[in-house]
Amino acid sequence: MATLPSYIYIVFGLTVLLGLLLFYKATNFSKSFLTTTIIWLLFQSIISISGFYKIAKTIPPRFGLLIIPPLILTIIRFNTKSGKQFIDNLNLKTLTIFHTVRIPVELVLYWLFVQKAVPELMTFEGRNFDFFSGLSAPFIYYFGFVKKSFGKNVLLFWNFICLALLLNIVFNALLSLPSAFQQFGFDQPNTAILQFPFVLLPSVLVPLVLFAHLASIRQLLNNKNI
Repeated sequence: MATLPSYIYIVFGLTVLLGLLLFYKATNFSKSFLTTTIIWLLFQSIISISGFYKIAKTIPPRFGLLIIPPLILTIIRFNTKSGKQFIDNLNLKTLTIFHTVRIPVELVLYWLFVQKAVPELMTFEGRNFDFFSGLSAPFIYYFGFVKKSFGKNVLLFWNFICLALLLNIVFNALLSLPSAFQQFGFDQPNTAILQFPFVLLPSVLVPLVLFAHLASIRQLLNNKNI
């Protein structure tokens, strides 16, 4: 991947920082969350800088290290007493506004496409409709928690829709990687997220977005007051 314009790195770096700060606030400033996340972020940064993920066509694929550990941790959280307690203590309002980070993420993906680092299908000009999630988050927050015009069912519906949009782009992104499993983006593979700092999108931001939706859905289904 050729050297990219500095504004792409700056916007992405600030987006990661904003996402971490908002989720940290949603945890009621949990030190264990912050410590674990920073260690994971540093680990992924170091091994991606070393070029570990650039060797893509391996069996099993190396990019599994980006997504499998966060998925395992999510499963553990939802199936243990301490994990459920952690989830139920998350601030639902902050979890909702947290999704605004998806706006700059979509801009970064578009800029990466222009620089021929990701395929068009990963942008809002292709198959990525995740922009809706980020743009709608402030409205859901305002009418759901400030004006209280939206009830639990609207919040649930929004979370399920945005979760589906997230899974859609994740599916397309994974199948666009230059790997033995590649199905899309042969003219322009998804090379950016295998390199620093963009590995932090699948390894940090996407797991947090996924967790935020699942935690919100759990709280709302358990008659969480809003």
